[in-house]
Amino acid sequence: MLTQKQILEVQEHLEKAQNPIFFFDNDGDGLCSFLLLQRYIGRGKGVAMKSADAGNYFKKVMELNADYIFILDRHVVSEEFLKEVRQVNLPVVWIDHHENSDIPDFVNYYNPLLNKEKTNEPVTALCYQITNRKQDLWIAVVGCISDHFVPDFYFEFKEKYPDLIIDSKNVKEIYFKSQIGKIGRIFNAGLKDRTTNVVNMLKFLMKVRTPYEVLEESKYNQTMYKKFKEINEKYEKLLEKAKSQKNEGGVLFFQYGGELSISSDLSNGLRYEFPGKIIVVIYVSGDKVNISVRGDNVREIVLEVIKDLEGATGGGHERAVGVRVKVKDLEKFKERFVELVGKRAPKDVPSMRGDINIEGKKGL
Repeated sequence: MLTQKQILEVQEHLEKAQNPIFFFDNDGDGLCSFLLLQRYIGRGKGVAMKSADAGNYFKKVMELNADYIFILDRHVVSEEFLKEVRQVNLPVVWIDHHENSDIPDFVNYYNPLLNKEKTNEPVTALCYQITNRKQDLWIAVVGCISDHFVPDFYFEFKEKYPDLIIDSKNVKEIYFKSQIGKIGRIFNAGLKDRTTNVVNMLKFLMKVRTPYEVLEESKYNQTMYKKFKEINEKYEKLLEKAKSQKNEGGVLFFQYGGELSISSDLSNGLRYEFPGKIIVVIYVSGDKVNISVRGDNVREIVLEVIKDLEGATGGGHERAVGVRVKVKDLEKFKERFVELVGKRAPKDVPSMRGDINIEGKKGL
């Protein structure tokens, strides 16, 4: 978690910001982090970062005449973007929970992995620490559950909204089977829509008062629901197909294509279905391949695999990693990955992500 000093510093930045722009990662954790901060000060615009396209994002800063930049839940931001920002002398506040040691000095960077007591809870949990608005408790829970993490305040939420949870100790089951998890899946789907609909969704969520307004389909959220139904239908079909795939050395590979990428959803779903296996979901688009990997201590393996692959990039958490490689290197990636998995025994690393003790304590 953040220290009290860090919380006060971020609060001060938020109070100074009269027209901030919030760049957030394009997932439930990023979205909910933005919502918590924007609703706390009641001002600012949100932009989902889907790539490291510096030109487009800096252009947004100029178009909106922003006086402050907040970056939420992004482990990588292009050097070009940060150089452009520095040239116009805008203050930058970056809140993250990924490992990152390459942060420019002018950036106000907050990451509990750099604190004396290292933790890596979702950025949503950090933002809720900062805002502490009880009316936004449900948003904080949605963001954390979307990132497959059960926060301390989940049990406060359980008492307030017992109808939105299920009796389960498994955070993935909560995400896939409960009503609060459904809201997280609706949010993730909505972010995959075209820009106009994403903007409308953000406007709706900045004003919505209760989780029930999200769960009840209405004229205010109909485009969000339409996208959720479309993606959920595709997800269910691909999930069934993926479940029939053969395993290679304890690794379940699943490859697909098409116009819409839902690799993160699929890899999380397959990890829930096959908790003892390493999941590798491969999405091929043009000459690039996006890969979503789930499993114990997979980041170390992935980084070892891609270090010799030209133009390959990857990063994330110990148990959840995103990778991009060239199509020509895909088979090499798979072969090397299976080889390294066979050589390395999983480490016994305690984690707050996974099952929980429903009585009120976190566990494995």
